[in-house]
Amino acid sequence: YDEKCVFCRIARREEPGTALLPCEDEDLVCFRDIKPGAPHHYLVVPVKHMGNCKTLKPEHIPLVKRMMEVGKAVLQKNNFSDLNDVRMGFHWPPFCSIAHLHLHVLAPASQLGFLSRIYYRINSYWFIT
Repeated sequence: YDEKCVFCRIARREEPGTALLPCEDEDLVCFRDIKPGAPHHYLVVPVKHMGNCKTLKPEHIPLVKRMMEVGKAVLQKNNFSDLNDVRMGFHWPPFCSIAHLHLHVLAPASQLGFLSRIYYRINSYWFIT
């Protein structure tokens, strides 16, 4: 836990302005992005403080898979079922604003606006899917 990290505080329910969405994984939380790039834009975040995606190692593959499953489940609970029209990924440092691992879940990807298509471009220098 890093008390200076806003995502750590959100995960511990210490940020009253951020509503957590139902999540069936006790090690993860999910909430809406404050600057949505698509009609559905959620962040899936480990409760335990982790660095950005550059700190991921092969042993973190199960965690990333669980993050993706939570993202898909939240989309489905929010009446979005076309999982072929979803973009998920991480901003690559130094292009991530918060140094706590967080997966962006955006849908429908086909409705990303002009800036969002750049900002969340598949496997760019700044966003990895």
